Amino acid sequence: MPTVMLLGYGLEQPSYRHRMRSLIEPLEAAGWQVRAEQFPGGRYGLRTWERRALLRWADVTVLHQIKLSSIEARLFAAFGRRRVFDVDDAIYVRKPRRLGDLPDESAWRKRKFAATCRWVDAVAAGNEVLAGVARPTAKEIVVLPTSIDAACYETTFAGPAEDPTIVWIGSPENLIYLDMIRPALARLTKRYPALKMRVICSEFPVWNDVHVERVPWSSASEAHSLAGAHIGVMPLTDDAWSRGKCAFKLLQYMAAALPCVASPVGANKEAVLDGINGYHATSVDEWERSLEKLIVSPQLRLKLGASGRQHVEQRYALHSYRANYLALLNRLAAA
Repeated sequence: MPTVMLLGYGLEQPSYRHRMRSLIEPLEAAGWQVRAEQFPGGRYGLRTWERRALLRWADVTVLHQIKLSSIEARLFAAFGRRRVFDVDDAIYVRKPRRLGDLPDESAWRKRKFAATCRWVDAVAAGNEVLAGVARPTAKEIVVLPTSIDAACYETTFAGPAEDPTIVWIGSPENLIYLDMIRPALARLTKRYPALKMRVICSEFPVWNDVHVERVPWSSASEAHSLAGAHIGVMPLTDDAWSRGKCAFKLLQYMAAALPCVASPVGANKEAVLDGINGYHATSVDEWERSLEKLIVSPQLRLKLGASGRQHVEQRYALHSYRANYLALLNRLAAA
């Protein structure tokens, strides 16, 4: 029976849940023995030495979003038989803390990212941007976009927007991106007083010019929370951090058959096909125009929402992601 260990810093973090935990069931069904283990931050080198027995146990170890220094990466390679570096964010830079700040182009982070790529057998990258950064040092790169089980999402195909609702879902640290479109939302609110901005999160913006509908996030209710909305949004700044993001919230909107408006940055450009399942918007005026088109036209929302649902089922299907990841792990274990 082949063995695999799925290592992550936080086993409840969204990226770990969607990329690693979603693999456990199909791996076990295929005859693998699986262990999901939390890896501590800091204590570099010592943390790997303390887990040498675990690393020797696994035929394949997957490091999800874990960067190792050159010395620790070599130590990891000495204990681990086969290794995969799974990455779905631009963890080679530090995320900006405030809107308008540039990412911290940390040389230390970039060296660790490169060292980890060099000392694993394969890099599983969530998008082409991440694959491009890994390519100079990685032995092998497999692009495995973060995927979604569309069957878990309700497709309400909301009708005439008497109470139009725009929705955003995400973590508190990403709320800063909503500030980019606040002026557009404020102007639209003046023309459509019933307009609501539904925010699904554990924290919420405090705005006096936009009606914010607060919906607490939970993994159990996130799919249901999108139901009944009319338009999904994903604004982003165009920088090294954002270009590495995997656009998962757009996949959620499309699974719920919502048309999307998004900044054309990184994987957003692959998820939202401009004019087919949503719109790209780069300026406040473009955001306002695109959102208004969708607010006033139920037929357009229905058309683009159905196209988005089809797109996510074809390109980002969970069963394809699982099958491709399982093929990678089987190949490494056999080697």
